[in-house]
Amino acid sequence: MNPTPERIHAQFGNQVRVRVCAICFSGDDLLLIAHRGLTEEGYFIAPPGGGIEFGESAEEALYREVEEETGLQIDKPQFLFVHEFIGPPLHAIELFFSADIRGGTLKVGTDPEMEDSGQIIERVQFMSPQEIYAEQKGQFHQIIRHCNHPKELLSLRGYFKFDNKTRN
Repeated sequence: MNPTPERIHAQFGNQVRVRVCAICFSGDDLLLIAHRGLTEEGYFIAPPGGGIEFGESAEEALYREVEEETGLQIDKPQFLFVHEFIGPPLHAIELFFSADIRGGTLKVGTDPEMEDSGQIIERVQFMSPQEIYAEQKGQFHQIIRHCNHPKELLSLRGYFKFDNKTRN
């Protein structure tokens, strides 16, 4: 069964979620995940990450989430910035970190918060700046759309909150 907006809202809606996200590069190529069922515009494409579990540090969650979703292990996480998304019923506070890839094998992982029949991860890949700006089938995370080049993500600091209008 494919994920639907209703299932996504039931799982993640009407609560404030604190999430971690990893900014990882291979050269100029940014590690991104295409999620299905999160938008009506095809895929939602974003860096790997997910919710912090009770009793877990942000760094521990980052290591866990990247490996669950991509099969890769990271090292040397460095805090960059905070992004807040409010689009009722969804509300997320996202802590973004840069991190180095130290091992593992790139694969399409899973989201343990979703049932096996409702997995939302469609593809996992390193995307070049050209591929990012040529992508027509998906909506990118607001913070990626904010930058002229993916490497700019590494220099962002502070707090970001954008309106919910799509801009590619």
